[in-house]
Amino acid sequence: MVTILIPAAGASSRMAPRDKLLETIGGVALLRRQVLRALATGCEVLVTLPPDRPDRAVALLGLDCKQHILPDAADGMSASLRHGAKAAPAAHALLVLLPDMPEIETEDIARLIAAHDETPDQVIRASDADGTPGHPVVLPARLREKVTRLTGDRGARPLLEQDPARLVALPGRRALIDLDTPADWNNWRAENPDQA
Repeated sequence: MVTILIPAAGASSRMAPRDKLLETIGGVALLRRQVLRALATGCEVLVTLPPDRPDRAVALLGLDCKQHILPDAADGMSASLRHGAKAAPAAHALLVLLPDMPEIETEDIARLIAAHDETPDQVIRASDADGTPGHPVVLPARLREKVTRLTGDRGARPLLEQDPARLVALPGRRALIDLDTPADWNNWRAENPDQA
């Protein structure tokens, strides 16, 4: 009863001219790696893509995920969330898995799904080991209509401010580490030489 949404329609402007979602880890593009981890849960996976970055779709060739090109991708994260909320089965919660978080493992996603199964009407949010809120986030089906009305590039933050989340701790800082800039990538690779 969970659909995983991977919002990959962003501009990656802070990495210009490179595309952060096509940076490779162990020879695999980050976007493909994240989709593979999501698919390993057995859930349906939706990936939103922008119209001007066809190489992201190429990175997903052969994977059993649903790809959606967003004409309104310039609206920011809300465009992906709105589309995901409309495309997923009505009874499903939406697990939002950001594509630029390389340390999120399939087991982490499964832990959030299990927490949702325990309390299906509650927002579920990953935190780091110390309790700092991060990602992924599970938005229950009861919030579907509100998700379809989100605007701007704040993602689901307005909903999270109104609807307290149940935190699920993931190991270390997995729930916080995202790679947006060349410096982020350089630092992460230096700290994780086995992932080069």
